[in-house]
Amino acid sequence: MRTIATFSVTAAAAVAALLVLAGCSGSSAPTPAPTVACSLTAPGAASAAVTVTGEPDQHPTATFTAPLTTDITERTVLTTGSGAVAGTGMVATVDFTLFNATSGAELFTTLKEGGAPLPITVDESQFLPGLVKAVSCSTVGSRVVAVVPPGDAYGAAGNTDLGVGATDSLVFVVDVKSVAPAPTATPSATLDPNLPTQATGAAQPAPAGFPAVTLAANGTPAISIPAADPPTTLQIADLKKGAGQTVATGDSVTVQYQGVIWRTGAVFDQSWGSKPATFATTQVIPGFSAALVGQAVGSQVIAVIPPDQGYGVAGQTAAGIEGTDTLVFVVDILATTPAQ
Repeated sequence: MRTIATFSVTAAAAVAALLVLAGCSGSSAPTPAPTVACSLTAPGAASAAVTVTGEPDQHPTATFTAPLTTDITERTVLTTGSGAVAGTGMVATVDFTLFNATSGAELFTTLKEGGAPLPITVDESQFLPGLVKAVSCSTVGSRVVAVVPPGDAYGAAGNTDLGVGATDSLVFVVDVKSVAPAPTATPSATLDPNLPTQATGAAQPAPAGFPAVTLAANGTPAISIPAADPPTTLQIADLKKGAGQTVATGDSVTVQYQGVIWRTGAVFDQSWGSKPATFATTQVIPGFSAALVGQAVGSQVIAVIPPDQGYGVAGQTAAGIEGTDTLVFVVDILATTPAQ
């Protein structure tokens, strides 16, 4: 389980990476048959059209004739590693460099000063599908290049912060550094086995200016960030109003949550897709704690958290959170236990 206090999952999900690289010859080493469950993304003409120079684990240069387009994500393996396979649901730690396939411009890299490898969960519900398709079935030690269409990246909205237009495909060069099983939620023996999996309170209208939230059938939220600057103070509102026990300071709470970065709209952490998370209100960032205390079980809360109520000027590099980033959380409060 990932707690809000540590945010071990990264959301440079702001970027969609793939695991393929085409060498100068246009040929690629065969991908070994995976020994774990994973979904293999095939090479194609677009990924074969990208030439990458530079040593693995060093900042690469990608050369291709722009604009480069594709209808589906393609990945080509440049260097095949001999380590573990990145299977479905596992966490692969990667370095990557992102290019705009329309302009050829480099947009982002983890391989320059100040950058750090990022852990990517091989799960399309948590990260950009193109990034997951790139990493899936790759082995530790591999360098891959991938070409990702808008539909597997930022869609019709693009990403103005990164310089990605609505019709731009992306090129990723990815080095797979390690693979590990996904962290598992710690079960709570005191939880009612009939505990709801999502907030059950009455729906409430969101105040003007808040991000829009839509819910999947299982309760998983999708948060849409407004095209505006974020507020500079902590903003909290109810999306569902519960009628259960009130959360007090120091209580242990059980929640489902999703967090996104206002600047990118990227999901950087969530419990959805795993088990609900349980932690004390004193173990999380101030803005998240403030969103819980005083709320009733059964409520769904949205919190817009400025940097001084989040991670401050240090940010959280591993999660893609900069020191100036405002965070948005949607939280379903499922249970609370008084502090001992």
